[in-house]
Amino acid sequence: MTSSDERINYLDHAATTPVRPEVFEKMLPYFSQKFGNPSSLYSLAGEARYGIDEAREQLASVLSCRSGEIIFTGGGSESNNLAIKGSAAMRSPNGGHIITTAVEHHAVIHPIEQLEKLGYEATYVGVDSTGKVDPVDFARAVRPDTFFASVMLVNNEVGTIQDVAMIAQRTREASKLLGGDVLIHTDAVQAAGKLSLNVNDLGVDLLSLSAHKIYGPKGVGALYVRRGVELEPLIAGGGQERQRRSGTENVASIVGFGEAITLAESERIESRKRIKHLATKLVSGVAERIPSSTFNGSKTDRVPEISNFSFTGVEGEPVLLGLDFKGIAASSGSACSSASLEPSHVLLAMGIDPALAVGSVRISFGRDTTETDVDDVLQALKDVLDQLATFPSAQK
Repeated sequence: MTSSDERINYLDHAATTPVRPEVFEKMLPYFSQKFGNPSSLYSLAGEARYGIDEAREQLASVLSCRSGEIIFTGGGSESNNLAIKGSAAMRSPNGGHIITTAVEHHAVIHPIEQLEKLGYEATYVGVDSTGKVDPVDFARAVRPDTFFASVMLVNNEVGTIQDVAMIAQRTREASKLLGGDVLIHTDAVQAAGKLSLNVNDLGVDLLSLSAHKIYGPKGVGALYVRRGVELEPLIAGGGQERQRRSGTENVASIVGFGEAITLAESERIESRKRIKHLATKLVSGVAERIPSSTFNGSKTDRVPEISNFSFTGVEGEPVLLGLDFKGIAASSGSACSSASLEPSHVLLAMGIDPALAVGSVRISFGRDTTETDVDDVLQALKDVLDQLATFPSAQK
């Protein structure tokens, strides 16, 4: 473990990011000065309400949508749940059919599984060895009673980019031919700050976001809801967020979200160029130094911020602990479930052998990652794996 005064080589930005100083400064007044309840009528409340309105406009600008189509939530998971369950509840008790992919985040898969227990039906479309979904295969799953389809824009474990625009187009066409009117949702939590989030180009009706993946605060997210789409709220109460998400708004965090996404979008293109160079160095370096390693995912259709490797003969946990001892923070697949020693459902869906899947390590870069950080993790990985090779108990 590193001591408190040593710098941690943080390479788990797909799990969470630190709050940027600019974001923190923007949030500060809303804790002690502009602390009014935005639903009240006096001027102090108006300051809080203005902060929310400004943040809503900032998100709308990045998504190229109307500000009234942005609903603030408690995070990406809540946004996904609201999109899925809120859409399903509008059909209850008639049930219906949902399409998604086998590699979605659990915040999409588990709500759909809950709906299956209530009588809804679901199809989980498979992927190829790189984690890509074939738009034709996805559209082929459409039925007359299909009312909802969800496909993530960027996979959180391997970084593969899905062609959401083409999937949305083909799925809608298939639905119309069968007399249906399917809603298209995308979990774009890992895409923010990395890809364009223009909802018109993506062709989606619903899009989920989270602030803490883009140097904003934890505990706040957003759901884009295209005008005309009806959702049953998950939380009933005072009717905040246009009757779709009751509860006094988390004003300071919402303000921080608006600032974070504005900064992320303004730096997106330049950041992509720099991180692509670092990712190329990482992938080639791992292949050269650790010949028994396997790169998981697409080397072309992916965001360079996320790289996933498997190492033959070891589990991911001892590798991560060894890296941590050397001051490097990484994860095994999804940080939301990395405490589990079960093989990643994403890697299994990609056809990776379970024995190899449990030895996966995800390295994800951020705005402060340097070439020195890459050099350090390459050396550390080699050292840790060499050391583990001398301990039979660490072998699978």
